[in-house]
Amino acid sequence: VQLVESGGGLVQPGGSLRLSCAASGFTFNNYYMSWVRQAPGKGLEWVADINSGGGGIYYADSVKGRFTISRDNAKNTLYLQMNSLEPEKAPLYYCAKYPKCGLGALDYWGQGTQVPVSS
Repeated sequence: VQLVESGGGLVQPGGSLRLSCAASGFTFNNYYMSWVRQAPGKGLEWVADINSGGGGIYYADSVKGRFTISRDNAKNTLYLQMNSLEPEKAPLYYCAKYPKCGLGALDYWGQGTQVPVSS
C-alpha cells in the first residue's frame, strides 16, 4: 500500500488549496478514505472521511463549510479542496485509508504534505 500526498505549500489566510493523494497497492474503490492533520507540537486532528463510492462524506466541525473531500476512483486519487484557510503554523495533512468496510482504525498513512497559512 502506498499513499502519496501532494499539493501542499504556502498560502495566504483566506486563500485556497487543493491537496491530492495518489493511492496504489490496493483496490482503491473498495476502501473508505480519510484526511487527518497535525499542527506542530499538537496531536492528530481528524478532518474528513469519504466512503468507497464517494456518496458518504463526513467533516470535522472545524472545517465544515470550508473544506471538500472527494475522490476519483478511476484515477485512484483522493482530494481535499480547502477554502477560506485560517492562519496556521504549517500543519501536516495526511491521507489515510480505513480497513475494509470502514471498520476499525486507519491502517495506512501517507507521508504528509505541509500547508503553512501565513501572510
